[in-house]
Amino acid sequence: MPGTRDIQVRDIQEIEIILDDIGGSGPPAPPVDGDGGGGDRRGGQSEPPVARRYRTAIGLAMVSILIFFMALASAFLVRKTSTDWIPAKLPSVIWVNTLLLLASSATLEFSRRRLAAGDSDGFRNLWKMTTVLGGLFLVGQLVAWRQLVVQGVYVATNPASSFFYIFTAAHGIHVIGGVCALLYVLLRNFDKTKVPRPVAAEVTSYYWHFMDGLWVFLLALLWLGN
Repeated sequence: MPGTRDIQVRDIQEIEIILDDIGGSGPPAPPVDGDGGGGDRRGGQSEPPVARRYRTAIGLAMVSILIFFMALASAFLVRKTSTDWIPAKLPSVIWVNTLLLLASSATLEFSRRRLAAGDSDGFRNLWKMTTVLGGLFLVGQLVAWRQLVVQGVYVATNPASSFFYIFTAAHGIHVIGGVCALLYVLLRNFDKTKVPRPVAAEVTSYYWHFMDGLWVFLLALLWLGN
């Protein structure tokens, strides 16, 4: 008749066998994605991890930019109630600049559609047009400043004029960054990079459309300030 010690040893061996069956002592399951597992799939293809990092980085950048401009907008609304607030007439070219920027968003999306359809020439032509429109917007902002100077309105003239220069200058600096991104996507040789051109174009479009929406918001603030 088996002793108590023999029964305990047998029970331990049976438990180990059950754990082996559950935990899997066999070969590990193959990775889901080509990059080693864990990546999401778009259209049935694995996406490079660096592409996800690009999207995350641009998302964080847009959030930080938004926080910065929201702080400026809050200061604008508070300062607008002061007695020394003297509204300045918005330069007429500002409306042309707005149309240029909105048109650039349209050409950018048409360009991305051409790229998705495999039309490289159509993509490049429309992408160049987007870049040119962005450059014309920046030139138009300088013209707007010139029109204010002709009126005798400078940065330190009054709080209203100060905010106009601050808003347009801060936004213009970020648009310059967007133009640089457009040129990067246009001129970069993506055959030797880990990020395909469609992903780079998509991430750049996020930022560019964000700049367009931000400008419309700032323009509404400036118009209400008058």
